[in-house]
Amino acid sequence: MALTSERTERSGTSKRSTPAVGRGAIAVLWDSTVGKKAAMAVSGAVLLGYLVFHMIGNLKIFFGPADMNGYAAWLRTIGQPFLGHEWFLWIARLVLLAAVLVHGTAAYQLSRRDLRARPTGYRHRRARSSYATRTMRWGGVILALFIVWHILDLTTLTVNPKAEPGHPYENVVASFHTWYSGVIYCLAMLALGLHVRHGFWSAAQTLGLNNPRRDRALKAGANLLAFALTAGFLSVPIAVMTGAVK
Repeated sequence: MALTSERTERSGTSKRSTPAVGRGAIAVLWDSTVGKKAAMAVSGAVLLGYLVFHMIGNLKIFFGPADMNGYAAWLRTIGQPFLGHEWFLWIARLVLLAAVLVHGTAAYQLSRRDLRARPTGYRHRRARSSYATRTMRWGGVILALFIVWHILDLTTLTVNPKAEPGHPYENVVASFHTWYSGVIYCLAMLALGLHVRHGFWSAAQTLGLNNPRRDRALKAGANLLAFALTAGFLSVPIAVMTGAVK
């Protein structure tokens, strides 16, 4: 009887602890500051990869409507016949949405945690609340609002004044012919450049990629990447607004 009781007790303990351990590994990682920063770094890397390819696709506008519209049509056929029409685009959108949600949630929670950690009545700004930190915070808010506008403008075509479904070249030209759309886009791309510059360096630190020998190269890479993305994205509205692209 004692042996049976001991086995029963051990069995019950195992059953109770298994889900706790399974849940605890993920929960503890997410609840920790390091875990949230790692989630931000990985999701940021996914978004950064998308931005690079998106910018390259945007530059096809300089090769004319046939080239850009053909590229947009090709994106809808990737993976066929294994994938259906536009399946790849929807998979990519879901991955990007998940990355944005993880990135934004982690950033918000880290920000709230940082504010709660400050001593009450502390009047001086802490070193962590630096220019870079404030830029990342407000840059993220600006970019989140811009994403909503950008989708309404060039994806759903809701706010595009002369939208033609299936004609991205014409839709981009129509959008940037309105001064407010060009201004919104340009300001957002400047915010993006600063966000990428600071975010790249922060992600490298979080993932342990930096060291005294690599710091200079990482900082130069962050500056170069931010400049290339900003210049590439800005070249499109500027070309349309100046008449170089019609």
